[in-house]
Amino acid sequence: MLLDRVAVVVADEVSPFELGVACEVFGTDRAADGIPGWDFAVCSPDGKPARSWSGFEVTGLSQLDWAATADLVVVPTCAPRTAPPPEPVLDVLRAAHDRGAWVAGFCAGVFSLGYAGLLDGRASAVHWVYQREFSARFPAARVDTTALYAEDDGVFTSAGTVAAVDLCLHLVRRVRGVDAATALARRMVAAPHRHGGQAQFVAAPVPESRASDDAVVAEVLEWIERRLDQPVTVAELAKRSGLGQRSFLRRFAAATGTTPHRWLTERRLDRAQGLLEAGGLSVEEIAVACGYASAAALRHQFSRLRGTSPSAYRKAFAGS
Repeated sequence: MLLDRVAVVVADEVSPFELGVACEVFGTDRAADGIPGWDFAVCSPDGKPARSWSGFEVTGLSQLDWAATADLVVVPTCAPRTAPPPEPVLDVLRAAHDRGAWVAGFCAGVFSLGYAGLLDGRASAVHWVYQREFSARFPAARVDTTALYAEDDGVFTSAGTVAAVDLCLHLVRRVRGVDAATALARRMVAAPHRHGGQAQFVAAPVPESRASDDAVVAEVLEWIERRLDQPVTVAELAKRSGLGQRSFLRRFAAATGTTPHRWLTERRLDRAQGLLEAGGLSVEEIAVACGYASAAALRHQFSRLRGTSPSAYRKAFAGS
């Protein structure tokens, strides 16, 4: 799908963080990073200013007719979620989906999609705090209680504020390719692809920030990136970090939310996606370039974690 025109629709009070995520990803010139830009606008009914939750006002907004020709319409969290947004906003969302445009809701913005009737029978990601309320209001939606974000027939939903970043990177990956998404994530100092479900955040508090530990792990990650085609062991990584294996594994998990094996697998698959999109190499050659002993090993991991085969992925995304 071509995605060149992106509209963010706001009404009433808006979350400045989620609005900022959309502006950062789609409204900021990334030409210097080799990422083609988007025609972008923030819209509201009659172009009226919107209040932010932080006490300032968002002005200079476009009218909703700008969103009528958008390829992607985004709804961040807008208050109140307990009542539908203005009818013109609902009309824009329904019309966008009817014409084949993508529609996305960030965090409690998924309630707006629910009020528009776009989530009936569709997979939906919802912040764990709102899941019971959301399911009561929209019983026809199929809530995935573990997903950071969900996609179903051109309707995208994210589970929370930071998950909006994950969803945006997923959208960029879909339309600009894995290299563009990785470059953007690097610029934003974000994970190119987080795989942990939101359930892992429900029971335990967020760990304290440990900048010095992160710096140690960051150097190791940079080193791995240069050797994705070579075998790597935990013992080797721990030695390079100057830590014992247990301390290294603990710090790695704190910094990345996963294990070295899982992180390495995901980055190898990211590289494989980029090579499949670029074309020119066989699946066997790509397997070697990504550190797999055989094409069969690559196919196994790709199918397990990407839900499709390398050949099917190439057919769908080559030249993207």
